[in-house]
Amino acid sequence: MKQLALLGAILFGAIGSYVPALFGDTNLLSGWSILGGMVGGLFGIWVGVKLYRMMN
Repeated sequence: MKQLALLGAILFGAIGSYVPALFGDTNLLSGWSILGGMVGGLFGIWVGVKLYRMMN
C-alpha cells in the first residue's frame, strides 16, 4: 500500500506543481505551484489507497 500511495503522491504532486505553468505562471517556486503540488500530492495518496483497495 505504501508504494502505491507514494507513487501517486509523486506523480500527482508533479502534475499539480506544473498546472500553474499552463496558465502562464513561469516561476516554478511560486505559491501557486507549491499549493498545486500539495493538493496534487494529497489527491495522489487518495488515488493510491483507492487502487490498493480495489486490487485486494
